[in-house]
Amino acid sequence: MDLELAPEHSTFRAAVRELAQGVVRPLAVEVDRDHRFPQEAVRAAAESGLMGVLIPREYGGAGLDALAFAICIEELAQACASTAVIVDVHTSVGTEPILLFGDEEQKQRWLPRLASGELLGAFALTEPASGSDAAALKTTARRSGDGYVLNGTKTFITNVGHAGLYVVFARTGPDERAAGVTAFLVPAGSVGLRVGQVFDKMGLNGSPTGELVLEDVEVPAANRLGAEGKGFVVAMRALDSGRIGISGQGLGIAQAAVDEARALMRDRGHDQGDDFTLADMATRVESARLLAYHAAWLCSRGRPFARQASMAKLHCTDTAMQVTVDALQIAGEEGARAGSPFERHMRDAKALQIYEGSNQVQRIVIARELVNTG
Repeated sequence: MDLELAPEHSTFRAAVRELAQGVVRPLAVEVDRDHRFPQEAVRAAAESGLMGVLIPREYGGAGLDALAFAICIEELAQACASTAVIVDVHTSVGTEPILLFGDEEQKQRWLPRLASGELLGAFALTEPASGSDAAALKTTARRSGDGYVLNGTKTFITNVGHAGLYVVFARTGPDERAAGVTAFLVPAGSVGLRVGQVFDKMGLNGSPTGELVLEDVEVPAANRLGAEGKGFVVAMRALDSGRIGISGQGLGIAQAAVDEARALMRDRGHDQGDDFTLADMATRVESARLLAYHAAWLCSRGRPFARQASMAKLHCTDTAMQVTVDALQIAGEEGARAGSPFERHMRDAKALQIYEGSNQVQRIVIARELVNTG
């Protein structure tokens, strides 16, 4: 692996940074304070082609790789973590399953609209009684004529209420575990599909998260994604690469905390204790970045990357949490004041240790890979 970014990746980073710092960052305080969907930022991301980073050019996307995706989310997260998670979920688990498992008709129908930002994507796997144990989901998909009828409730769905297309997982077979799960593409306007409760959260306040309720939602067989009973494979593969995006979020939030702490120390002066803390913060972020970029590099080359993605997600998000706490400690009372960037970064960082597979789950995945592979 060449540790020097290729020219195309460096150029891409510069372009995303200009957008993030010029358009996204000025909205971040208001978006967080008012719990407001950052429509202007998402529109700007779409106009810049960021909603189709991973989609091939033939379907209207940018045709870039997983490393470019990680860089994109990292730069957005430095500016506004809420905007970053909206774009991340849309790009990875909201869109990539179609790219990886969809037939040509599905790709032609959906990918151009997702790439342009006309549609926002979402991923509906989690349920009230099945979080980390996703194979225990209860939503059903009953065969009816040429299609299916879906019933159930999904929860903690990112982009809920704003998404135009949901990747929904439901049980089609008698098997109560993974073998009975199938994936479906469900447009937001489907009869019987509605948004339930939208949650107030401690962080990522501009990113809508809530319930998606399906009541006799009719889905044509053409909207089934992959073979019947293979939905769990779709979900797990999507989460593997999705963790690269979450790693990018962690890096962006952590880097923002380092930058804020460094600026504060320059302005007010600093003692040796703060120097040591800042040095540790920067070292943790740099080590996390190398791990995340390695996972993205492997994914981009079609090589096995599941373990590295879990390691990156674990380390980057734990790093984000530790670094934001350290930055707030350096800032002291000023950092703890509501509305300061220090307390916002810390609140935003916590969710990263929980979603897209909690960090306890990442440890299970990593250990299983280590034990079962040579």
